[in-house]
Amino acid sequence: MHDLVIIGGGPGGYVAALRARQLGLDTLLVDRRGEFGGTCLWRGCIPTKTFLHVAKYLEETRRAQQWGVKASAELDMGGLLKFKDRVVAKHAKGIGGLLQRRGVAVVVGDAVLLDPRRVQAAGAVHEARHILVAAGSVPASLPGLAIDGRTVLSSDHALSLPAVPKRVVIIGAGAIGVEFASIYAAFGAEVTLVEVLPRILPIEEPWASEELEKSLKRRGVKVLAGTRVVETAPIEGGVRAVWEQEGRRGQTEADFILLAVGRQPATAGLGLEKCGLVLGPRGTVPVDGFGRTAVPSIYAIGDVVATPMLAHTASREGEVAVEHIAGLEPRPIDYALVPSCTYSLPEVASVGMKSKEAGEAGRSVKLGKFPFVANAKASAMGENEGAAFVLRDAATDEVLGITLVGPHATELIMEAGAVLYAGLTSTDLAHMIHPHPTLSEALAEANLDALGRAIHL
Repeated sequence: MHDLVIIGGGPGGYVAALRARQLGLDTLLVDRRGEFGGTCLWRGCIPTKTFLHVAKYLEETRRAQQWGVKASAELDMGGLLKFKDRVVAKHAKGIGGLLQRRGVAVVVGDAVLLDPRRVQAAGAVHEARHILVAAGSVPASLPGLAIDGRTVLSSDHALSLPAVPKRVVIIGAGAIGVEFASIYAAFGAEVTLVEVLPRILPIEEPWASEELEKSLKRRGVKVLAGTRVVETAPIEGGVRAVWEQEGRRGQTEADFILLAVGRQPATAGLGLEKCGLVLGPRGTVPVDGFGRTAVPSIYAIGDVVATPMLAHTASREGEVAVEHIAGLEPRPIDYALVPSCTYSLPEVASVGMKSKEAGEAGRSVKLGKFPFVANAKASAMGENEGAAFVLRDAATDEVLGITLVGPHATELIMEAGAVLYAGLTSTDLAHMIHPHPTLSEALAEANLDALGRAIHL
């Protein structure tokens, strides 16, 4: 009997397996495809970042003459796909080597729970004292608009296309949608981005959505917020999307529709209900702060639970769950301190409370802002888009939340996370000397603005 059987080898499952072995647990990791690293590595985070890196390089090369550099660049899609595959293969090999060196037993195949202590996979039954479900998620569809891989694609398909589309309609302007809008626009496609909610990137602050929308429009992206696709029809060489916005109708023709309306938990067929578990909305598994379900021997983490569908969230959830299984007393995750990152062009990142949430909590909110156009390092880099925003409680001086839109926002956000995690005040942050010239000075200046004492505004 194993101490632990983990279902799913994504960033939640494989990290949990490695931590379990550190704690001396006999661990079996079952993955459907044997693609350790999961969707994030094989068809999500990492492949998308290779595309975004090349998209940014193309943009910079086209603007290089402004900086005294004569250069030209042409996209070689075949070469990009090879680059993407090399990156994925490198890190997949690394994860496989880690699992082998740590002594994690591995089985490739579909897993089904027979009862709270038995898992069937690859033609065998595996017994365990505990089972950890980390099965991940799959692309979501819309009613009447099924993903077919031809005229309606998911992000999985989009990362393997042999050629750049001439025209594309992207439905859904969350992180996946705006990232692909950035990619295709840089690659030279005509992009129409459709979002049913009133603004793009709706989980972020309204001003972050506004900054990103302005940037996308400057790149030639047609943004249709508050818009619903009501009809689609195949046409020669592609598809026609009929959309409705504020009572008026329009239509856009494209090579294909990229459906980017999020993901849904991959819990169907796992046998969880047979074990006595009642699944929540969209098939999520209810858990406590340690990942423990209503069945004591079964834990769940990552995209199958109702927490942010982020790789770094899943990894930490895996560590917490395994430490709890091992009898330790891990600190439950404070999800308000989990950074949210969108790797669009420009990037968007945030951590902590949003302004609406702070207002509803009765906080006395003071907003500080500093645009990157006034940041010397950003100017030297030729990247002046966006701004840093700091939410401060004027009554307590507490830093409530920080949002960044602009160059390297997804790297800079960790300073913001550390400030909130440590419980520093706005005055504390003002006393931190930021080196010059750096992009991080924008965060410092936004905080000074929230204090009413901005220097460079």
